[in-house]
Amino acid sequence: MEKRAQGMSLQQRKDDLPEILRRFEQENMQKVAAEKYRCHFHLMAPVGWLNDPNGLSYFGDRYHVFFQYSPFAVNGGMKLWGHYTSKDLVQYKYEGAPFLPDETYDKDGVFSGSAIVWKDKMYLFYTGNVEEEGDHDYIHSGRGANVIRVISEDGEHFSAKQCILTNADYPAECTNQVRDPKLFQMTDGTFRMVLGAWLQDDKGAVLLYSSTDLEHFTFEQLYTTEKAFGYMWECPDIFALDGHRILAVCPQGVPSEAEQYQNIYQSGYFIETEETRTVDASFKGIKENRNVNPSFIEWDMGFDFYAPQTFETPAGRRILIGWAGVPDAEYSSNPTNEGWQHSLTVPRELRYHNAKIYQLPIRELGQLRKKEILPEKESYVLDNGCGELIFDGIAASSSAAICVQIGTGCSLSYEKGLVTLQFTDDSGAGRGKRVARCEAVHKIQILMDVSILEIYINDGEIVMTSRIFFPEKDATVRFLGQAEMIQAWQL
Repeated sequence: MEKRAQGMSLQQRKDDLPEILRRFEQENMQKVAAEKYRCHFHLMAPVGWLNDPNGLSYFGDRYHVFFQYSPFAVNGGMKLWGHYTSKDLVQYKYEGAPFLPDETYDKDGVFSGSAIVWKDKMYLFYTGNVEEEGDHDYIHSGRGANVIRVISEDGEHFSAKQCILTNADYPAECTNQVRDPKLFQMTDGTFRMVLGAWLQDDKGAVLLYSSTDLEHFTFEQLYTTEKAFGYMWECPDIFALDGHRILAVCPQGVPSEAEQYQNIYQSGYFIETEETRTVDASFKGIKENRNVNPSFIEWDMGFDFYAPQTFETPAGRRILIGWAGVPDAEYSSNPTNEGWQHSLTVPRELRYHNAKIYQLPIRELGQLRKKEILPEKESYVLDNGCGELIFDGIAASSSAAICVQIGTGCSLSYEKGLVTLQFTDDSGAGRGKRVARCEAVHKIQILMDVSILEIYINDGEIVMTSRIFFPEKDATVRFLGQAEMIQAWQL
């Protein structure tokens, strides 16, 4: 089916592909839904492959979560956008795939992007990928990276696509690798858009554009680091959090270190210093200072996290959702790859504390707690590998060790200032060890959802996300150490 879709003319994709996709989903969803590693409360594609979350927004009394979607190829293929809606960020409804690669300016993929609400309309922006025929490396030549705009008045029906920016609108120092538009609005009502870029000198960067009407954009500024920090910065985001301006990026090509940058590609953020300015400033007078604060903080220290995007709720909370996966990792092909692949993380609320961002699962997820789990011989059995555990008041410092055993081959331990998540059997599907430095551990919260593990340490000071694949149906968790309170719930 993937080859058939790829071989269609653009007109055939417009005319026939929506119905072909609908039938394919209908015919395969039931089989995929019954697969043993399918998650219960994490968003997945109905069939096939999922990666980046896109278009996160609140519009029309609903939350909207779009996602990169390859329905016909479980290891990634033709890129579309899928669409979920939710009233509460707990229960979701699949709304179909609204954006297909069916125009000359997006024929080789509907790549990542974002949404913004203005004047009772939802504006969606994404990168339309075009790959020219011929002898190209698709870095310095052969690739079109177009910013595409779509408008919706109800969150269900979408306007015709409009090409807003092309390669000619980017600075000359950029390669053909420019993508992932993220929009935000200033307090004066004007708009800013950031794009991730790969520069000719192999430095990652973020491009900043301004607009007054969400149609015409003017280049304002290029952000980078003085020394190269990766060659490409994907999925940029700029937002304000408790008076601090945050620039988030996903740098590719950062060398791994013992306790940092352990995945093939990274996800994290820079915090702008007081010497620059806050997000509510007008961005005037900054073209002379293009270098960002070189201190980079990773969002997640686990095996499976990439391409996060944030948005603001009507109540003013800043929420992050990421892809529970990493491209090009040696363990990217999971045991689920016969019908589906990958999921998103749960929504996480962000707060600024101790010069970094803390992340916690949104409080609405408490609705999922079905019953409290009582210990059996000091162990907690999670039916169907689905549950939540909280270990609070832990006596763990640089001189005190603890360990949480998850199944027979996964462990979370703390000793000598290091948190270690480690797999020693096939439940890791190729994953080995990840570490994070921490002065002390006083609280651990674990969310388990069949084949995904999200760990929040010290109320989100450190987060570790990983896929996990138990051969058995249930999961047994055991805590080795001292804690004032242990709570466990079936989810």
